[in-house]
Amino acid sequence: MSLSDLARAAENRFHRGTIPVLKRWGWRPRVIAYTGYGSTSKARVMARMVLRPEGVPADGPLFRSLPEQLPTSVHQAAGIAAQRIAEAQRGWRSFVDAPVPYLPVTVRVGQATLRTRADRGGYIDLVVPGHGLPPGLHEVEVQATGSAPATGSVLIVPPGPRLGIVCDIDDTVVVSHVPRILVAAYNQLVKYSSAREPVPGMAELLTHVRSRQDGAPVIYLSTGAWNVVPTMRSFLQRHGFPAGPMLMTDWGPTNTGWFRSGIEHKRTQLRRLMLDLPEVRWLLVGDDGQHDPLIYREVARDHAERVSAVAIRRLTTGQKLLAGTMPLEPEAHLLGQCPVPVVFGDDGFELARLLPHEVTAPARP
Repeated sequence: MSLSDLARAAENRFHRGTIPVLKRWGWRPRVIAYTGYGSTSKARVMARMVLRPEGVPADGPLFRSLPEQLPTSVHQAAGIAAQRIAEAQRGWRSFVDAPVPYLPVTVRVGQATLRTRADRGGYIDLVVPGHGLPPGLHEVEVQATGSAPATGSVLIVPPGPRLGIVCDIDDTVVVSHVPRILVAAYNQLVKYSSAREPVPGMAELLTHVRSRQDGAPVIYLSTGAWNVVPTMRSFLQRHGFPAGPMLMTDWGPTNTGWFRSGIEHKRTQLRRLMLDLPEVRWLLVGDDGQHDPLIYREVARDHAERVSAVAIRRLTTGQKLLAGTMPLEPEAHLLGQCPVPVVFGDDGFELARLLPHEVTAPARP
């Protein structure tokens, strides 16, 4: 038995042992419904089943109402309440939940109803055909056995050729230093989410491109865990980024290793987007701190007709070193052989100036 098999077995035993205990403590199944996407013929719905205490929202941190430290004065208490309770939550809280594996789930999308079971991590990711919904953002209902119905959403993309945006998150739209080998856990699990900073001009770039293309979907593709979606969704909204589905990953052990491959996750999701939305040509936005240049070059090489352009945020040498990327690594240079337009910039403002006119100009009627 491999180490990854042992890890999965240990994880399964842990869940089997903790779920009965948590239920005795009054925890009940809850549904966290994510934003999906689809066409007028089918929709992709994603959600997760977790155990949470009664009275605690299913979506978000368990301990949002608790302060991080005890105040020593009225002034300090007011500051904590205003700055740390109302606005911020420590990232580690987003990871505190108990997934419920293999729970029966019913999904309702428009006129379609499907029944399925959650996987070993409590997730569902399914395609719902024949929903009958028109283009636009619509509500979906997800209900697990023993839980109240949860309302999610699905973005139905209009039929016909159009531009879409796939955008990385960490170091592309938000400065959180997640790729850093030694500091990643601290930033993701401890650091205040409100301390994360948006990359200058990136919200304006994405908003501008989407406003010029009627019905252009914006998909956020990240190697981050699904647990951080509520926090990241709040961050994007607070800083003016366009709303859109997030395609995250589960950090648990797999059949081949202790952790899922971030590269394979992005490759798989990009291929699936092209299959699910065959009439969309994509603007791929990322950074040169991880493997976005390599992944985007592969996609553009194999599917040049489906990629409108590639925009890469250029990190400084220091940022690359902190991200675990050597400055002389050749991945970014591979984009010089890319069959589609490629632009590099320090922020969203520079990328917007360099992108081809057909990407930033209004779509023809």
